Amino acid sequence: MIDRGIKQGLGQMMKGVQVIGAAHGGVQRAYTSHWLSQVSFEEPIVMASVSPKHDTYPLMVESGGFAASLLGADQIVEGQYFSYPGRKMEYVAAEYLTEWPDLAGGPPIVPNSIAWLRCETFQQMTMEDHELLFARVVEVIPNRLKDPPLLYSSRLGWRASGDKAREPGMSIRDQLLARVEAEGSASDDR
Repeated sequence: MIDRGIKQGLGQMMKGVQVIGAAHGGVQRAYTSHWLSQVSFEEPIVMASVSPKHDTYPLMVESGGFAASLLGADQIVEGQYFSYPGRKMEYVAAEYLTEWPDLAGGPPIVPNSIAWLRCETFQQMTMEDHELLFARVVEVIPNRLKDPPLLYSSRLGWRASGDKAREPGMSIRDQLLARVEAEGSASDDR
């Protein structure tokens, strides 16, 4: 059990929302996640955190991969739907999933998402209550990259990404480099 203060602090973390889907043996399942992260700059590697109790988990392991549908701010219904176990929703919303294009039996994706990532797992790590799947992004289909993504925080709930955090034409980096130069330090020396 996480200490209440720690839980509240962690709950402030805002993350993008994805639907993670997998297919194997003619069965498709998906779940809503905000625990998919890029973990490398040099290679297209992501890490997905999934409960081994979820019905998508064995399909992710057996198929050796998964797809991530990056949800737009206008896709809260799809995000909410896949946040419940499919059996609870009795799998009533088949229109919220489609197969990966040009890949028969491939992982399911949510139509009209901002983008789709097809990932192949190469390593798995067991945590106390979740499994971490490290995967290489092997294909990306961009769709609505200019649209705002759907965000989630356990304390603040569902959110749409907002306005830019800095004024247009303002470069924080340039301001910091000018400050370093004014102090007489050369940033290339560090």
